[in-house]
Amino acid sequence: MYVYADNAATTAMSPAALAATIAAMQECYGNPSSLHSIGQEAAEKLEAARATMAAGINAQPREIYFTSGGSEADNQAIFSAALLGKKKGKMHIITTSIEHHAVLHTLKRLEKEGWEITLLPVDKDGMISAQQVADAIREDTCLVTIMFANNEIGTIQPVAEIGAICREKGVLFHCDAVQAAGHLPIDVEAMQIDMLSLAAHKFHGPKGVGLLYVRKGIILHNLIEGGAQERGKRAGTEYLPGIIGMAAAFQDCLEHMEESTAYVQKLRDKLIQGLSGIPHSILNGHPEKRLPGNVNMCFEGIEGESLLLWLDQNGIAASSGSACTSGSLDPSHVLLALGRPHEVAHGSLRLTLSEYNTEEEVDHIIATVPKVVEYLRGISPVWEKLEKGELPHVI
Repeated sequence: MYVYADNAATTAMSPAALAATIAAMQECYGNPSSLHSIGQEAAEKLEAARATMAAGINAQPREIYFTSGGSEADNQAIFSAALLGKKKGKMHIITTSIEHHAVLHTLKRLEKEGWEITLLPVDKDGMISAQQVADAIREDTCLVTIMFANNEIGTIQPVAEIGAICREKGVLFHCDAVQAAGHLPIDVEAMQIDMLSLAAHKFHGPKGVGLLYVRKGIILHNLIEGGAQERGKRAGTEYLPGIIGMAAAFQDCLEHMEESTAYVQKLRDKLIQGLSGIPHSILNGHPEKRLPGNVNMCFEGIEGESLLLWLDQNGIAASSGSACTSGSLDPSHVLLALGRPHEVAHGSLRLTLSEYNTEEEVDHIIATVPKVVEYLRGISPVWEKLEKGELPHVI
């Protein structure tokens, strides 16, 4: 048995998305910008997909801009808000210490160019409060950018409350919803979100396609120049098969969200319970306000990379954090923000489930992880010192 438990990194395409994507490749090869009938047929398919995506988050089709994925959408939203703010003499941006690097690295670049960035600290569960946001907003604040749910620990933020405060204060609110889209209900009107990013491959759609929602009236700054596609705001011929596949995947997720969420949460809770019995282990993230399929734990006395390699040898695909930083030897910035010591943060394991996982697969994980942890601790000189009392246990 081989268990894929890394759905926060990417998901398998759903049958609906796969069928729609392949059909588009075979039958709808025209350029949506062409005036002939084949091109106009492609344009109709493009706009139908746009309408589907808009309806799924309670937006208008003209507020949807297709991108290559979540990172591009995050970049365009943040740069656009920053430049709009600069024109008004407002160069202060608020975010959290646990955002995805597509947000943090973009803000670091802006900081070098003169913007001031406030990183809100999170509590031990990775949560911030709407009051923190309210207290941090200043006269020169041009943007609040806070993720819907964290990609590593799964904690869900109070998005609607944050949106209400930003709207009251007249500050733009961007939300990275890459992990939430397709798994949690999103209503940009009710939640008062001004800009929102998502990526298809996180909800069983194809890779290389996503979107940016931008509330009507907000002027976008172009990252890519060259053509009039996406109403002049994102040049380049649209990846129509991917966009159609994304819309099919999103529609499928929305239609089955309630039952899928209940099923995946049941698997998640069983997995948490099964692994919590491992000595000197701890669950990361909010125990209740977390993504349906997210389980993130730290095991004292082991190194995460070794854990992942041994789990792979035992038929389990997992991760130690964000797939975007898997090549880094540094401990997770998210876990450090929770207060985990460096040596503990290095021993993290992220298991993320989807509706395609089974109870038998969860049983296999529960049976395998304790054995691998025990083996790695048995060959660890650090664990030996911990057990002898030469070093203090911190979990």
